[in-house]
Amino acid sequence: MVAVDLILSVRTDCPENRTTTCISPAKPRFSFLHREGVALREQYRLSHESCIDESSATEKLLHPNQYKPHRKGVTNMPIAFIIGTAGSGKSLFTAALSEWLKMSKQDVAVVNLDPGALKLPYSPDVDVRNYVDVGDLMEKYSLGPNGALILAADLIADEIDNITRDIEAANADVVLVDTPGQMELFAFRASGPYIVNELTKEPKAIVYLFDSVFSINPLNYVSNMFLSAAVYNRFFQPQIHLLSKCDLLPEKEVEKITDWAANLRALEESIEQKLKGTKRLFSINMMQAISKLGMKFLLIPVSAKTNQGLTNFNTTLERILTGGEKYTF
Repeated sequence: MVAVDLILSVRTDCPENRTTTCISPAKPRFSFLHREGVALREQYRLSHESCIDESSATEKLLHPNQYKPHRKGVTNMPIAFIIGTAGSGKSLFTAALSEWLKMSKQDVAVVNLDPGALKLPYSPDVDVRNYVDVGDLMEKYSLGPNGALILAADLIADEIDNITRDIEAANADVVLVDTPGQMELFAFRASGPYIVNELTKEPKAIVYLFDSVFSINPLNYVSNMFLSAAVYNRFFQPQIHLLSKCDLLPEKEVEKITDWAANLRALEESIEQKLKGTKRLFSINMMQAISKLGMKFLLIPVSAKTNQGLTNFNTTLERILTGGEKYTF
């Protein structure tokens, strides 16, 4: 094996010849992977204990006192990470929210963290594509689109100092981070939690989007509950849940989904009525398991097209990030 910063090799012991990323022991590329895992796990444990206990998890997640207060004259740049499944409307919501905040005289900066984005509905103040280019990775390492995206997601971690510097240079009062379209590239790679923890030291929150069109079926809704719980388990940050693209559904359907979020009994009744056999049993057991963790998924219906729900969402976000105060005075 040639000792270079980053080496891609094909495993010959695997019948599928899966392409894997190998790090040269002579000069490791991903410095974050070589830090002490014990310290990181301890950080997660402390964060976990501060957010979940035997009482209501939601109240803990929304408790503003775990963060330093936002005071006039004190530099503070809280960050909201927009996360959701592919097609849930992350970029459009980021664009709509940033414009809405600007109309409210709030100083906001937008960060694009998707290295594979071809076109964005907003002009990012900080763009990860300035540091990691998927096209160059495909050509340099003979990768397909998916392999290049996976590699790019990890390479972003090594640019964390540069990205943090760019965010601080934006000198905004609140930062919106649009995460990669494929959620697993950010939430379920080792680099994801590292980026969230190391991207400045300001107060942070995760905003998880439930795709309303996908969630209209109780089976899919429970699957989204599971994904949201998995995201929380990865980051251990305060987490807000939104029902995105609600303008695409009749008001009655939106109310039904939000009722599932507020009343597990209503969700269980829908599961009993619409699902059968293994699907019904699996959905009920998964719903009950998540409920036993003390997690709740109260949904705020929002629309990037009509700006519906942005006031309610922003009020919740302000409560988490600034103790209820405006980002910009």
